[in-house]
Amino acid sequence: MFKSLKSDIPASIVVFFVALPLCLGISVASGAEPITGLIAGIVGGIIVGAASGSKIGVSGPAAGLAVIVAAAIANLGYENFLVAVVLAGVFQIILGVFKAGIIGYYFPSSVIKGMLTGIGIVIILKEIPYFFGIDKNPEGDWAFLQVDGENTLSELLKVINALISGNFDHGATIIAVVSMGILLLWGNVLSKKGKFFNLVQGPLVAVLIGIVYYFLTKDTGLELSKDHLVSVPVPDSLAGLKDLLTFPNFSALSNPKIYITAFTIGLVASLETLLCVEATDKLDPEKNVTPTNRELFAQGSGNIVSGLIGGLPVTQVIVRSSANIQSGGKSKASAVIHGFLLLISIITIPTVLNLIPLSVLAAILFIVGYKLAKPSTFKAMYNSGWMQFVPFIVTVIGIVFIDLLWGIGLGLAVGIFVVLYKSYKNSHFLHKEGEDVDDGKVKMTLAEEVTFFNKGAILKELDRLPENSTLELDVTKTKFLDNDIVEILEDFSVKAKERNINIKLFSERGIVENPESFIAFFKLEKKK
Repeated sequence: MFKSLKSDIPASIVVFFVALPLCLGISVASGAEPITGLIAGIVGGIIVGAASGSKIGVSGPAAGLAVIVAAAIANLGYENFLVAVVLAGVFQIILGVFKAGIIGYYFPSSVIKGMLTGIGIVIILKEIPYFFGIDKNPEGDWAFLQVDGENTLSELLKVINALISGNFDHGATIIAVVSMGILLLWGNVLSKKGKFFNLVQGPLVAVLIGIVYYFLTKDTGLELSKDHLVSVPVPDSLAGLKDLLTFPNFSALSNPKIYITAFTIGLVASLETLLCVEATDKLDPEKNVTPTNRELFAQGSGNIVSGLIGGLPVTQVIVRSSANIQSGGKSKASAVIHGFLLLISIITIPTVLNLIPLSVLAAILFIVGYKLAKPSTFKAMYNSGWMQFVPFIVTVIGIVFIDLLWGIGLGLAVGIFVVLYKSYKNSHFLHKEGEDVDDGKVKMTLAEEVTFFNKGAILKELDRLPENSTLELDVTKTKFLDNDIVEILEDFSVKAKERNINIKLFSERGIVENPESFIAFFKLEKKK
């Protein structure tokens, strides 16, 4: 790890510049105090970075958890929510111990992409009021139906009315638009012009311009009020840093909502981490393979520590990880060093952090949301066919118009239906021989695996067989035949005699006509 410090130190500085505004922005997006995101960033860098087996992955607070966290804080209160974060970490460690690192592979990719896309859209929609300096409450409700009686659409109508009437914060809007321009210019043009523009990241420049704007516009009519600035508690000294920490209320362990929240955070954080691991391993020029079970253990350890000292949940995150890779990071030293840089920033420049406009963070989160919900994602999913697109779009709509859990649940339900439908369609291949159906042969070839999901399709085709016909049933390529299907064939053999249907069975056990018992036949040893 120390051999590559000459590459890791510059990379850690870049990751720090990317992580600082994102930690602040995600904490605001989560309905929490800005310090909580910084604590999570520090823990993600130092604790998770040291425990992880990933050489280039970087962990911290994740935008993908913002909706869950905001809802949990609103329902439980922050100190009770921290208990859920600790339990979520314990759950992740258990997943790692039981080698559940492959769990991500069992969720339909269409639902996962829908989840990330839906989260991106929600982030954009909910940040619009902050962009224009209209909503002074940074602890907004991220579900569609808000606790204040409003909903996402009604909030947007309020913004539109405010823009039409001119009753919005012009200063906040100006610096938000400028910040957006900087981010787009940096990301699309300047980042390709040289190493300097990769070392100094667009979000950091936007934050610095926002601070300069705050000073230059005082008493001009376009100034920003303190309601529209980040508010991070300022420690008097290094010893006073502990006064910034919030500790979990473990007396809330009797509340069943704690366990539901913990399970949700643990599961979603694990999935997001595993997806990020897969993506970063593909981006890694050295093609290192991250041990997923160890990663779950590392993330669980991080969440336990973060929850114990008042931080948001952590996951491995693609934005910081990709910045680390692009900046030449070679080992996990870059992730650990970036965590220490975040810690130093809280101690040395907290008053500077409190000069950052919330509308600048809204602009940064707009870009984060857009990257999660790119139009190209919708196009790619549509071109993949309806079996991919329908679960995807149902998940997106559910998240945007209800909440995250409902969206994932609906997407999974539709995804399961699609699997059942595909299984139904693929259970057999039907081929009819002879022009006159009544006198022809019908050949049915079963798939390699035939389960109880296929009962409906097979029953339907057997019932359609005409009287006085011949059924050639081919199971030579079938590796697994569910007992339910064997029983269907057993029952059909009785009906076949009544309808004068001749059955010719082809299998690895041999060829037989009208077997007396399908159950007994399939118990025979296969011929070698």
